[in-house]
Amino acid sequence: MPSLLDNDFYKFTMQKGVIELFPHAKARYEFINRGKHQFPAGFAEQLRQVIKQMAQLKLTSAEKKFLTDNCPYLDPVYLDFLQGYCYNPDEIRIDQHGSELFISIEGHWYRTILWEVPLMSIICELYYKMTGASRVSDDDVIKKTASKIENFKKLDVKVAEFGTRRRHSYAVHNLVMQALKQYGDGSFVGTSNVHLAMKYQTKPIGTHAHEWFMFHAARFGYKEANHLGLQHWVDVYRGDLGIALSDTYTTDVFITQFDKMFSKLFDGVRHDSGDPIVFAEKMIRHYQHMGIDPLSKTIIFSDALNYDKVARITDYCRGKIGMSFGIGTNLTNDAGPKALNIVIKMSATRPANEHWINVVKLSDEPGKYTGDPDAIALAKTILQIR
Repeated sequence: MPSLLDNDFYKFTMQKGVIELFPHAKARYEFINRGKHQFPAGFAEQLRQVIKQMAQLKLTSAEKKFLTDNCPYLDPVYLDFLQGYCYNPDEIRIDQHGSELFISIEGHWYRTILWEVPLMSIICELYYKMTGASRVSDDDVIKKTASKIENFKKLDVKVAEFGTRRRHSYAVHNLVMQALKQYGDGSFVGTSNVHLAMKYQTKPIGTHAHEWFMFHAARFGYKEANHLGLQHWVDVYRGDLGIALSDTYTTDVFITQFDKMFSKLFDGVRHDSGDPIVFAEKMIRHYQHMGIDPLSKTIIFSDALNYDKVARITDYCRGKIGMSFGIGTNLTNDAGPKALNIVIKMSATRPANEHWINVVKLSDEPGKYTGDPDAIALAKTILQIR
């Protein structure tokens, strides 16, 4: 990894929130191999060696200045903390049995929150390297990316790059950013990767992720998770970073708690699972019901996007509600080998002075549920999800 900031922006924004509100909370994360990929012999040991090197990463003075100049809501106290932060490899346990890989992370939430994204990107890059998978040339990566962003420009839509977690490699990611910056004027608006946002002088983009609400469900109960998750976000950021993630416990449940205050205060919502057109319909009706012009709000679509999906969403939403698109794997892992279908999710949390509690994510696609089956059943019962 080239930098401590080679990570998604929402990890840092959530880290600041955790430090302020839940400094004693602990968290566990688990690696989930959705694609049933077969990892080569010796993979775990190689992964351990790369992770060990991450302990040397430190925030540089230039990086701190970039955050100070571009993210005024990240206060000096947090930036001083980040300058003193370093990864602790002892927080990660890695095992391999045959071709199966097992990874777990445990420690204080404010520390372990930064592991997920870089760890996933390392797993992907190391997998392709150890399996000998070949990729297209650098020129072809640039040409592919240039063609994609030119097509998005023709649709007249705003596109951000969200592909750090499952990228082919840092080298490919860097080439993709190079092409987006060179050819994307008028469409390309930024990246979730803070290091590359700095390198290419564009906007770091992100707010919060599912784990923010998953923790709130464990600490305060499923029925309070969305409401208090949003309220605490407002308490920390006072109106900045105003895109709300809607599907941790299904959009239907979210909407019941996304009242007029939150609907007015937040700039919009992020779609991350389920049918995007159905989601857009629901949000348009919700804003209209609240007496809010949907065109004053934005949906950021971020679920497995490609050109055809973006075109379909654009055709439906144009003139009805604001929209933007966060495109990940289709940009950063379209270099030849098949993209890995892997995730790392929070599996349990231990709020201050409490016991460990299993956490779950339900989303708008049952196939994307994560967590202990008994906890999932309990959440569905409490929230009356069929």
